[in-house]
Amino acid sequence: MSQEQPQRPGASQEPIKYGDVFNVTGELASKPIGPKDAAAMQSAENKILGETPKGGAAAVMQSAAIANERAGVVSHNQADVAGDQGVAVIKSDADGDVMITEAVAGQIVGQYRQPDVSAVTTPAMLVDPGSITIGEALEAAAISAADKPIDQSDAAAIQAAEMRATGSSEITPGGIASEAQSAATRNARTQRFEDQATLSDVLSDATAMLPKDKAMTREDAERVVAAEVRNNPGMSTTPGGVGAAMAAAAKRNQNSTI
Repeated sequence: MSQEQPQRPGASQEPIKYGDVFNVTGELASKPIGPKDAAAMQSAENKILGETPKGGAAAVMQSAAIANERAGVVSHNQADVAGDQGVAVIKSDADGDVMITEAVAGQIVGQYRQPDVSAVTTPAMLVDPGSITIGEALEAAAISAADKPIDQSDAAAIQAAEMRATGSSEITPGGIASEAQSAATRNARTQRFEDQATLSDVLSDATAMLPKDKAMTREDAERVVAAEVRNNPGMSTTPGGVGAAMAAAAKRNQNSTI
């Protein structure tokens, strides 16, 4: 997404405008971001996505609107764009994934992809005993995205997967989530690509490392995908990565019951 974190106006008291934080043009670029505009985008995100994504358009607009209001350059009820020209959050199909597009006054301010798990409806108790487990799906990611260096989005997705598998709200000491977080932290400090830990390094024995495991369901996949997207600056999942593997496993399990 073409976004920058908004900076509070300086001594000049110039408001933060749409063109300062989004890649937009024309009249929209020169308009200040007001609280009502931000609230409208948040409402649209909640309605379509069920949440306000971290780093999404609404979050960026809210930060800018708060700074503008505190600086006294916009009023609390100001809505220069949202009220007249509108905001939009659109979900569409994109080669098996879901494309999320966010727009203000007809101009795109954010666009990202995520795996489509909406068609998966199988509750856990109906999954066939031979279905793919969370551990097996993690091992699939270790193959399909073997050489990808682990970052914070991967670590967050792996942590969500471990918690779904074990049913615990805490990570397992010495488990795959703990190892993934350590790897992500080390990688952030390691410049040489060849020295960075990869998904293959951490997930190749995921099934054995999980103290408990379970068949993958739609809800499991949604939680893992959401964790990966929230922690990715690009608001997307890695092709063949953890979230994608979870979504594929959930779909496979659903189809095996039909």
